[in-house]
Amino acid sequence: MENQTKNFKYVDYLWDDKKAESLGDDQVSLFLYRSNILGADLRITNYGGGNTSCKTIETDPLTNEEVEVMWVKGSGGDIGTLDRAGIAGLYTKRLRDLKNVYGGMADEDRMVGLFDHCIYDLDSKAPSIDTPLHGLLPFAHIDHLHPDALIAVAAAKDSEKVTKEIWGDTMGWVPWQRPGFDLGLQLEKCLADNPGIRGIVLGSHGLFTWGDTSYECYMNSLEVIEMASEFIEKKIAEKGSVFGGQKIESLPKEERYEKAAQIMPLLRGLCSSENRMIGHFSDSDVVMEYINSNDLERLAPMGTSCPDHFLRTKIQPLVLTLDKNEDLSDAEAILKKLEPAFEAYRAEYAEYYNTCKKDNSPAIRDANPVIIIYPGVGMFSFAKNKQTTRVANEFYVNAINVMRGAEAITEYTSLPRQEAFDIEYWLLEEAKLQRMPKEQPLSRKVALVTGAGGGIGKAIADKLAAEGANVVLTDINEQSLIEANATYKRDVSTYAICDVTNPDSIASAYKKACVEFGGIDIVVHSAGLAISKALEDTTDKDWNILQSILVKGQFDLAKQFSAITRKQNLGGDYISIASKNGLVAGPNNVAYGTAKAAQQHMVRLLAAELAKDKVRVNTVNPDGVIVGSKIWEGAWAEGRAKANGITVEELPAFYAKRNLLNEIITPADIANGVFSFVGVLDKSTGNIINVDGGMANAFVR
Repeated sequence: MENQTKNFKYVDYLWDDKKAESLGDDQVSLFLYRSNILGADLRITNYGGGNTSCKTIETDPLTNEEVEVMWVKGSGGDIGTLDRAGIAGLYTKRLRDLKNVYGGMADEDRMVGLFDHCIYDLDSKAPSIDTPLHGLLPFAHIDHLHPDALIAVAAAKDSEKVTKEIWGDTMGWVPWQRPGFDLGLQLEKCLADNPGIRGIVLGSHGLFTWGDTSYECYMNSLEVIEMASEFIEKKIAEKGSVFGGQKIESLPKEERYEKAAQIMPLLRGLCSSENRMIGHFSDSDVVMEYINSNDLERLAPMGTSCPDHFLRTKIQPLVLTLDKNEDLSDAEAILKKLEPAFEAYRAEYAEYYNTCKKDNSPAIRDANPVIIIYPGVGMFSFAKNKQTTRVANEFYVNAINVMRGAEAITEYTSLPRQEAFDIEYWLLEEAKLQRMPKEQPLSRKVALVTGAGGGIGKAIADKLAAEGANVVLTDINEQSLIEANATYKRDVSTYAICDVTNPDSIASAYKKACVEFGGIDIVVHSAGLAISKALEDTTDKDWNILQSILVKGQFDLAKQFSAITRKQNLGGDYISIASKNGLVAGPNNVAYGTAKAAQQHMVRLLAAELAKDKVRVNTVNPDGVIVGSKIWEGAWAEGRAKANGITVEELPAFYAKRNLLNEIITPADIANGVFSFVGVLDKSTGNIINVDGGMANAFVR
């Protein structure tokens, strides 16, 4: 089979013959492979969007007879990452027999429950609402996709006429209808009325294509999408411009980044009036062309057309009226300008809900915007976690592409508000939301950890991430940061080189945190250096570097963090990783012990001052963290061994024996101490937790 990459300009041909041949004649594996490569191209379908299927002949375990089984993406899955655990296997005949008990549009929700009675594979994922759309069509392999180009055709005025103009009699068309059993019947009827067609365009929704083999289905999907893409680009070329042309010019990219870093904590605070949110920023060429255009004012309020889009982005964005050159340094003044826009958006959303709701509608959800547009600067999104907000941002980019194409073809049309509401507040969608797992303790929070390239700092970042936080790793060693950051999955972490002795370097790290995640909730100052010398051997350089990293670094981190928390108005946590040595007088330790004591008292002072902003400031005191701690590499370990009259190799056992519990203390233990403050003790500030196995001379009371 010859690859046909050269035939496609607007979609990626990703089929690998060797990979496909390695799967043999396993049709389910080939269907999963096709799904994954389709989902890898965001122009074809976005995260969680679309669904795919195949039908095979299997042996019925109850009768030993051969039966047709349909394998289809299950509810809530993503075709780009779909695997065997994410699909449902159903008896095709039983699914089709549901036509005999279907009671019409009012019966749609009940039908979803009946899909379970059609299950063949007992390990099936819950079947989705789109299951009958695949089951009532006769083809072996089927793709239901949401390509930008096809939705542009589907959302264009005179969509049926445009469909015929592009594909002639080779494509069917059905008008907009909410997904469900009846839509499956409409697809079945469309095929019966138009035998021999290669696919069906769903008005305002998407595309169905098929084939006898997985490869034929894949090629059919790509060819249909390519034809729509070519048609749109030709229309755009004929018009000469899109979105009515450019209204304003973008700021330079560096200035857009600075503006985003300044405004995102303010936007985050406003978007978090009901629930804390995580942010995402985009200023791609596609985004900037749209948000800087003459038609933004007309198109944005119309809302998105495809259900997959507005379920994640809300029906319409909030467009800011701030000038791109607005001075954002006065946060209080900017907040006063932003608040009326948010209040108006929430009121309009409440009106939408109250106008469209039904007696059994779920309660109104968070009325804050998901997508926020700042002309000249970029597009922001805010949602419950980084993946959700990034995907929402991507979906709105899809919506922009749809508007771009539809406007080029004829004219963009959006769904009527009632239709949109019926999808957004569908009882089945509500049930899906209720089934979602409980959020983790630190979900929706962003933590910046200094010294996170390894040792105690990395252990702290690991613990916070494991409990649901997004983490910003900072260190002076970029290679260590790259390696540490690589240990996390996508949408969990980022990193920034940060020298805590340099306020500008700290500011740069905070800017990255704000642009990546919207703001900061937790700061853990774990960056450290240990010098153990007798008084006569301690130099000014030793003294100054300890004061600079441990004490002044803590001061600058706290000062800049405080400014961000005031913008967000969400409170926060500041944790200092100090030491038992700040409480206990010991030999050969004057510079280090003094710096640690200064850290501890600064925490008390900060706790007293920042309480009015609901920022809690606490200390975790490690002691004897030898295994896995960078501080114990080299001269510090040698110095402490000398001070205690033992060898370096004897240090772990020595430190374990001297604490009351006779325990070796690890970086993970310190991380647990941090978590206790940020995840459990939410009414504690100005406090110290000693994580030292019990050192009587370090008891704080």
